[in-house]
Amino acid sequence: MSLYPLVTTDWLDANRSRADVRIVDIRGHVIPASMPKPHYFSHRADYEAAHIPGAVFVDWVRDITVNGAENSRLASPEAFAAQMGALGIGEDTLVVAYDDASGMFAARLWWALQYYGHDRVVVLDGGWQKWTAEGRPVTAEVPQVTPVTFTARPRPPLFRDADQVQARDAASAHLIDVRSPAEFEGRESRAVRAGHIPGAVNLPRADLITPEGTTPDADSLRAMFAAAGVTGEDGGEVVFYCNGGVSASYGLLAYRVAGFEGGAVYDGSWKDWGNDPARPIA
Repeated sequence: MSLYPLVTTDWLDANRSRADVRIVDIRGHVIPASMPKPHYFSHRADYEAAHIPGAVFVDWVRDITVNGAENSRLASPEAFAAQMGALGIGEDTLVVAYDDASGMFAARLWWALQYYGHDRVVVLDGGWQKWTAEGRPVTAEVPQVTPVTFTARPRPPLFRDADQVQARDAASAHLIDVRSPAEFEGRESRAVRAGHIPGAVNLPRADLITPEGTTPDADSLRAMFAAAGVTGEDGGEVVFYCNGGVSASYGLLAYRVAGFEGGAVYDGSWKDWGNDPARPIA
Protein backbone atom coordinates (compact mmCIF):
# COMPACT_ATOMS: atom_id res chain seq x y z
CA MET A 1 0.00 0.00 0.00
CA SER A 2 1.34 3.41 -0.97
CA LEU A 3 1.64 6.31 1.43
CA TYR A 4 -0.99 9.06 1.39
CA PRO A 5 0.10 11.07 -1.67
CA LEU A 6 0.33 14.52 -0.07
CA VAL A 7 2.19 16.25 2.74
CA THR A 8 1.67 19.78 4.03
CA THR A 9 4.18 22.61 4.21
CA ASP A 10 4.00 22.34 8.01
CA TRP A 11 4.98 18.69 7.84
CA LEU A 12 7.88 19.29 5.47
CA ASP A 13 9.21 22.22 7.47
CA ALA A 14 9.24 20.02 10.57
CA ASN A 15 10.77 16.99 8.84
CA ARG A 16 13.03 18.34 6.09
CA SER A 17 16.21 17.66 8.04
CA ARG A 18 15.47 13.98 8.59
CA ALA A 19 18.23 11.73 7.30
CA ASP A 20 15.77 9.57 5.36
CA VAL A 21 14.06 12.49 3.57
CA ARG A 22 15.11 13.56 0.08
CA ILE A 23 13.39 16.70 -1.19
CA VAL A 24 13.18 16.95 -4.97
CA ASP A 25 12.56 20.22 -6.81
CA ILE A 26 10.97 19.43 -10.18
CA ARG A 27 9.73 22.87 -11.22
CA GLY A 28 8.83 23.64 -14.83
CA HIS A 29 6.07 24.73 -17.18
CA VAL A 30 4.25 23.83 -20.39
CA ILE A 31 2.96 26.34 -22.94
CA PRO A 32 -0.31 25.88 -24.89
CA ALA A 33 -0.44 23.47 -27.82
CA SER A 34 -1.40 26.34 -30.13
CA MET A 35 1.98 28.03 -29.61
CA PRO A 36 5.20 27.17 -31.50
CA LYS A 37 7.52 24.52 -30.07
CA PRO A 38 9.30 23.95 -27.77
CA HIS A 39 6.37 23.51 -25.41
CA TYR A 40 8.19 21.98 -22.43
CA PHE A 41 10.53 23.79 -20.05
CA SER A 42 12.25 23.01 -16.77
CA HIS A 43 13.12 25.67 -14.20
CA ARG A 44 16.70 24.78 -13.35
CA ALA A 45 17.71 28.45 -13.22
CA ASP A 46 14.99 29.10 -10.66
CA TYR A 47 16.27 26.18 -8.58
CA GLU A 48 19.81 27.55 -8.71
CA ALA A 49 18.53 30.94 -7.52
CA ALA A 50 16.48 29.60 -4.61
CA HIS A 51 14.94 26.33 -3.44
CA ILE A 52 13.77 24.56 -0.30
CA PRO A 53 16.83 23.75 1.82
CA GLY A 54 18.17 20.29 1.12
CA ALA A 55 16.36 19.95 -2.21
CA VAL A 56 18.00 18.39 -5.26
CA PHE A 57 16.80 19.15 -8.78
CA VAL A 58 15.20 16.94 -11.42
CA ASP A 59 14.76 18.29 -14.95
CA TRP A 60 11.38 16.82 -15.88
CA VAL A 61 12.04 17.40 -19.60
CA ARG A 62 15.31 15.42 -19.77
CA ASP A 63 16.21 13.58 -16.59
CA ILE A 64 13.30 11.13 -16.38
CA THR A 65 12.24 10.88 -20.02
CA VAL A 66 13.18 8.71 -22.99
CA ASN A 67 14.71 11.30 -25.29
CA GLY A 68 14.08 14.64 -23.65
CA ALA A 69 12.92 17.64 -25.68
CA GLU A 70 9.23 17.19 -26.60
CA ASN A 71 9.09 13.51 -25.61
CA SER A 72 7.91 13.15 -22.02
CA ARG A 73 7.55 9.36 -22.00
CA LEU A 74 9.14 7.72 -19.00
CA ALA A 75 12.82 6.78 -19.08
CA SER A 76 13.93 3.15 -19.15
CA PRO A 77 14.37 1.28 -15.86
CA GLU A 78 18.16 1.52 -16.20
CA ALA A 79 18.22 5.25 -16.95
CA PHE A 80 15.67 6.07 -14.27
CA ALA A 81 17.51 4.01 -11.66
CA ALA A 82 20.80 5.71 -12.48
CA GLN A 83 19.21 9.15 -12.09
CA MET A 84 17.54 8.34 -8.78
CA GLY A 85 20.65 6.69 -7.39
CA ALA A 86 22.74 9.73 -8.28
CA LEU A 87 20.31 11.86 -6.27
CA GLY A 88 20.80 9.69 -3.21
CA ILE A 89 17.41 8.02 -3.44
CA GLY A 90 17.61 4.49 -2.10
CA GLU A 91 15.16 1.89 -0.91
CA ASP A 92 14.49 3.55 2.45
CA THR A 93 14.43 7.15 1.22
CA LEU A 94 11.23 9.15 1.67
CA VAL A 95 11.00 11.37 -1.42
CA VAL A 96 9.10 14.65 -1.14
CA ALA A 97 8.54 16.17 -4.58
CA TYR A 98 7.47 19.76 -5.21
CA ASP A 99 7.00 22.04 -8.19
CA ASP A 100 5.53 25.40 -9.13
CA ALA A 101 2.77 23.94 -11.34
CA SER A 102 0.11 22.90 -8.82
CA GLY A 103 1.60 19.44 -8.46
CA MET A 104 1.72 18.41 -12.12
CA PHE A 105 5.44 17.62 -12.38
CA ALA A 106 5.74 16.47 -8.78
CA ALA A 107 2.95 13.98 -9.50
CA ARG A 108 4.87 12.73 -12.52
CA LEU A 109 7.83 11.86 -10.30
CA TRP A 110 5.43 10.40 -7.69
CA TRP A 111 3.94 8.06 -10.32
CA ALA A 112 7.31 7.22 -11.91
CA LEU A 113 8.84 6.23 -8.57
CA GLN A 114 5.83 4.08 -7.72
CA TYR A 115 5.85 2.46 -11.14
CA TYR A 116 9.50 1.56 -10.61
CA GLY A 117 8.73 0.04 -7.23
CA HIS A 118 9.39 2.88 -4.77
CA ASP A 119 6.36 3.57 -2.55
CA ARG A 120 8.05 6.04 -0.21
CA VAL A 121 7.17 9.15 -2.18
CA VAL A 122 4.81 12.06 -1.52
CA VAL A 123 3.96 15.41 -3.09
CA LEU A 124 4.13 18.74 -1.28
CA ASP A 125 0.60 20.13 -1.46
CA GLY A 126 0.70 23.70 -2.77
CA GLY A 127 4.34 23.34 -3.79
CA TRP A 128 6.81 26.18 -4.14
CA GLN A 129 4.18 28.93 -4.18
CA LYS A 130 2.65 27.91 -0.88
CA TRP A 131 6.06 27.38 0.72
CA THR A 132 7.32 30.85 -0.21
CA ALA A 133 3.98 32.60 0.46
CA GLU A 134 4.23 31.35 4.03
CA GLY A 135 7.72 32.80 4.38
CA ARG A 136 9.42 29.48 4.91
CA PRO A 137 13.21 29.16 4.46
CA VAL A 138 14.85 28.98 1.03
CA THR A 139 18.47 28.76 -0.08
CA ALA A 140 20.68 28.76 -3.15
CA GLU A 141 23.03 26.19 -1.61
CA VAL A 142 23.11 22.93 -3.54
CA PRO A 143 23.36 19.95 -1.17
CA GLN A 144 26.17 17.44 -1.41
CA VAL A 145 24.68 14.04 -2.17
CA THR A 146 26.19 10.62 -1.71
CA PRO A 147 25.09 8.35 -4.57
CA VAL A 148 23.31 5.14 -3.61
CA THR A 149 21.84 2.18 -5.45
CA PHE A 150 18.28 2.51 -6.73
CA THR A 151 16.77 -0.69 -8.09
CA ALA A 152 13.94 -0.22 -10.60
CA ARG A 153 11.23 -2.87 -10.32
CA PRO A 154 8.48 -2.07 -12.85
CA ARG A 155 4.89 -2.58 -11.74
CA PRO A 156 2.79 -3.33 -14.83
CA PRO A 157 -0.59 -2.56 -13.19
CA LEU A 158 0.37 1.14 -12.98
CA PHE A 159 1.30 1.45 -16.67
CA ARG A 160 -0.72 1.22 -19.89
CA ASP A 161 0.37 1.38 -23.53
CA ALA A 162 -1.73 2.00 -26.63
CA ASP A 163 -2.47 -1.66 -27.29
CA GLN A 164 -3.69 -2.15 -23.74
CA VAL A 165 -5.88 0.95 -23.92
CA GLN A 166 -7.41 -0.15 -27.22
CA ALA A 167 -7.99 -3.68 -25.94
CA ARG A 168 -9.65 -2.56 -22.69
CA ASP A 169 -13.15 -3.71 -21.81
CA ALA A 170 -15.09 -0.59 -22.79
CA ALA A 171 -18.08 -1.77 -20.77
CA SER A 172 -16.25 -1.65 -17.46
CA ALA A 173 -13.04 0.36 -17.93
CA HIS A 174 -12.94 4.10 -17.29
CA LEU A 175 -10.66 6.15 -19.52
CA ILE A 176 -10.13 9.66 -18.15
CA ASP A 177 -8.74 12.38 -20.42
CA VAL A 178 -7.34 15.19 -18.26
CA ARG A 179 -6.44 17.51 -21.15
CA SER A 180 -8.22 20.80 -21.71
CA PRO A 181 -11.73 20.81 -23.23
CA ALA A 182 -10.25 22.40 -26.37
CA GLU A 183 -7.91 19.45 -26.81
CA PHE A 184 -10.56 16.87 -25.94
CA GLU A 185 -12.96 18.39 -28.45
CA GLY A 186 -10.31 18.51 -31.17
CA ARG A 187 -9.92 22.30 -31.39
CA GLU A 188 -6.26 22.06 -30.33
CA SER A 189 -3.76 19.21 -30.43
CA ARG A 190 -0.15 18.37 -29.68
CA ALA A 191 -0.38 15.46 -32.12
CA VAL A 192 -0.90 15.29 -35.88
CA ARG A 193 -4.52 14.35 -35.35
CA ALA A 194 -7.01 16.05 -33.05
CA GLY A 195 -9.77 14.65 -30.87
CA HIS A 196 -9.81 12.03 -28.14
CA ILE A 197 -9.70 8.28 -27.60
CA PRO A 198 -13.15 6.76 -28.17
CA GLY A 199 -14.94 6.12 -24.90
CA ALA A 200 -12.89 8.62 -22.91
CA VAL A 201 -14.45 11.10 -20.51
CA ASN A 202 -12.98 14.58 -20.11
CA LEU A 203 -12.01 15.60 -16.57
CA PRO A 204 -9.55 18.48 -17.08
CA ARG A 205 -6.63 18.67 -14.70
CA ALA A 206 -7.50 22.32 -14.12
CA ASP A 207 -10.71 21.15 -12.43
CA LEU A 208 -8.70 18.98 -10.04
CA ILE A 209 -6.89 21.98 -8.53
CA THR A 210 -8.19 24.56 -6.06
CA PRO A 211 -7.87 28.30 -6.80
CA GLU A 212 -4.98 28.31 -4.31
CA GLY A 213 -3.06 25.71 -6.32
CA THR A 214 -3.58 22.85 -3.89
CA THR A 215 -5.35 19.53 -4.33
CA PRO A 216 -9.05 19.51 -3.34
CA ASP A 217 -10.21 17.44 -0.39
CA ALA A 218 -11.29 13.84 -0.82
CA ASP A 219 -15.03 14.55 -0.77
CA SER A 220 -14.74 17.20 -3.49
CA LEU A 221 -12.62 14.92 -5.64
CA ARG A 222 -14.97 11.98 -5.22
CA ALA A 223 -17.83 14.17 -6.41
CA MET A 224 -15.83 15.17 -9.50
CA PHE A 225 -14.95 11.57 -10.28
CA ALA A 226 -18.55 10.51 -9.76
CA ALA A 227 -19.65 13.13 -12.30
CA ALA A 228 -17.18 11.48 -14.71
CA GLY A 229 -18.74 8.08 -14.03
CA VAL A 230 -16.11 6.82 -11.58
CA THR A 231 -17.48 5.72 -8.22
CA GLY A 232 -15.34 2.67 -7.50
CA GLU A 233 -18.46 0.51 -7.22
CA ASP A 234 -18.21 -1.31 -10.55
CA GLY A 235 -14.70 -2.69 -10.10
CA GLY A 236 -13.63 -1.42 -13.50
CA GLU A 237 -10.08 -0.27 -14.17
CA VAL A 238 -9.39 3.48 -14.33
CA VAL A 239 -6.77 4.76 -16.76
CA PHE A 240 -5.66 8.37 -17.09
CA TYR A 241 -4.14 10.03 -20.14
CA CYS A 242 -3.17 13.52 -21.26
CA ASN A 243 -0.66 14.51 -23.96
CA GLY A 244 2.47 12.79 -22.71
CA GLY A 245 1.66 11.21 -19.35
CA VAL A 246 2.50 14.14 -17.08
CA SER A 247 -0.92 15.65 -16.31
CA ALA A 248 -2.26 12.08 -16.34
CA SER A 249 0.02 11.33 -13.38
CA TYR A 250 -1.64 14.17 -11.49
CA GLY A 251 -5.02 12.70 -12.39
CA LEU A 252 -3.96 9.45 -10.77
CA LEU A 253 -2.68 11.31 -7.71
CA ALA A 254 -6.05 13.08 -7.35
CA TYR A 255 -7.77 9.71 -7.73
CA ARG A 256 -5.72 8.34 -4.84
CA VAL A 257 -6.34 11.44 -2.70
CA ALA A 258 -10.05 10.82 -3.29
CA GLY A 259 -9.57 7.52 -1.51
CA PHE A 260 -9.55 5.12 -4.45
CA GLU A 261 -6.97 2.39 -4.92
CA GLY A 262 -5.34 1.22 -8.13
CA GLY A 263 -5.51 3.22 -11.34
CA ALA A 264 -2.98 3.50 -14.14
CA VAL A 265 -1.37 6.00 -16.52
CA TYR A 266 -1.27 5.65 -20.30
CA ASP A 267 2.28 6.89 -20.57
CA GLY A 268 2.35 7.70 -24.30
CA SER A 269 -1.04 9.41 -24.05
CA TRP A 270 -2.43 11.53 -26.88
CA LYS A 271 0.91 12.21 -28.58
CA ASP A 272 1.31 8.46 -28.96
CA TRP A 273 -2.30 7.74 -29.92
CA GLY A 274 -2.97 10.82 -32.03
CA ASN A 275 0.19 10.35 -34.10
CA ASP A 276 -0.69 6.74 -34.96
CA PRO A 277 -3.06 6.64 -37.96
CA ALA A 278 -4.04 3.07 -37.07
CA ARG A 279 -5.70 4.17 -33.81
CA PRO A 280 -9.37 5.23 -33.83
CA ILE A 281 -10.28 8.73 -32.70
CA ALA A 282 -13.46 10.50 -31.70
